[in-house]
Amino acid sequence: MYLSKNNFLSVLLALFPISFIAGNLIINLISILLIISTFIFFKKEPFKIKFYILDKIILVFFLIVLLSGVVSAIGWYLEDSWKSPFKTILRSTLFFRYFLLYIVLRFLIENKIINLKFFFITCALSSLFVSLDIFYQYKFGQDIFGFETVWERKLSGPFGDELIAGGFIQRFSLFSFFVLPLFFTEKSKILSKYLIPILFIIFFTAIILSGNRMPLLLFVFSIFLILIFNKQTIKYFLPFVIIFSVIFAIIFNFNSEVRINFSNLHKQISKTTLILLNKDLGNESVPSYFLEFSSFYETWKLNKYIGGGIKTFRYYCHLRDKIDKNSKFICNMHPHNYYLEILTETGLIGFIVCMSIFSIILYISLFKKYFSTSSLQKNIIVVPFIFLFLMEIFPLRSSGSFFTTLNTTYIFLIIGILTGLIRKENSIEKKY
Repeated sequence: MYLSKNNFLSVLLALFPISFIAGNLIINLISILLIISTFIFFKKEPFKIKFYILDKIILVFFLIVLLSGVVSAIGWYLEDSWKSPFKTILRSTLFFRYFLLYIVLRFLIENKIINLKFFFITCALSSLFVSLDIFYQYKFGQDIFGFETVWERKLSGPFGDELIAGGFIQRFSLFSFFVLPLFFTEKSKILSKYLIPILFIIFFTAIILSGNRMPLLLFVFSIFLILIFNKQTIKYFLPFVIIFSVIFAIIFNFNSEVRINFSNLHKQISKTTLILLNKDLGNESVPSYFLEFSSFYETWKLNKYIGGGIKTFRYYCHLRDKIDKNSKFICNMHPHNYYLEILTETGLIGFIVCMSIFSIILYISLFKKYFSTSSLQKNIIVVPFIFLFLMEIFPLRSSGSFFTTLNTTYIFLIIGILTGLIRKENSIEKKY
């Protein structure tokens, strides 16, 4: 294959799933290479794309992040209570690279410079690799790189001591089901009947064994929605339910660790529901999620409007008024929910701006494709991006920090490609 600039950029994009396995250093390296290479090849062209309302609001969000970091750093500096007051400014400034990543992706996709075929294939192969590595670790007690099982109830695969294998599969495996229909149409009808169910069984089983319960729920929910929303796939809904039920029942009954893990989830949900219904928040058995919410609320009140700056929850949380020094739980690194974290670290203003971004993206993608008349209705390639974005911003989920390298890169990777595909389709109103 001739490595033209288009192919080179396509390969860089395709390396993202692999970089998520390799770690933050490689993720940042691939991101920077993609950004720099694009500007070298196309000079100022990426900034000459038409900026719509969505793009301007996204820019405003990044400016708010920078503003909150500067204000927070000045406050710390004047109080002389933090050894590194400008660390937040540095973080907020470096955070701007994700805006550049978004612009670059929108430009490359919208102008048909990048071939997404490579990206879909590496997503599929990477998800399959992580799944098979989990099976290997389950069987032999260590994965192919020698990473031993950290916790009996959870398997990490190639991620070492980070228990995020299930999350990786949930985020990238969905592309596997679209490789044949999109890029190998001649073989699609024959192979899809057998390959897609097999892939579902592999990914579903691997997420169960990983012990990551929220990714499992999101994975099943996303496939459920895709089957329901698309006319071509609604006929597979019943077989999907049967396969899902049989596999889960078999693993649940024959694997004690899986049974304990998901039985605990059921108990936690039941306990949480009971406490909410009885309004018994003072109960000693209140789950830690409620305590994290309490720490979020009091921390947010310290910087209501523009927040305390990204990754400052861990500092401001200890300054809140209502801290029970005798409690086993005092503060966490972040509130374990994107929305709560955005509120505390960018304030009410940043939260409103971010909600505007999410709402517009859902409108121009999900609503336009399934609830209105537009040429986007015939576009299949946007489907996995729409539902992965929906799962990522699903409010009723526990999550890692919104402002980490791994999560932020993934979010703006999905947003950049999705909006680029929509602009390329030219199926939405110009004002958005």
